[in-house]
Amino acid sequence: MKVGDKVRIIKSIIVYHHPEHRSQAFDLKGTEGEVIGIVTEWHGRPVSANLPIYVQFSKKFKAHLKEDELEVIS
Repeated sequence: MKVGDKVRIIKSIIVYHHPEHRSQAFDLKGTEGEVIGIVTEWHGRPVSANLPIYVQFSKKFKAHLKEDELEVIS
């Protein structure tokens, strides 16, 4: 998986920070987005992030996810 890949969420993930469903439980399963970053360092130092894949789903909504929660789509 790399920056620019189109991805789809394959597991049930509940979030509460979706801008259209603020403070309500929202399941992201089946949602598609684009990888905009992979967290490997912070302030120039290497890190081992728990949720390293940074995905943008819409102009207002982004989330950090694990690689096993996503599948690359063409």
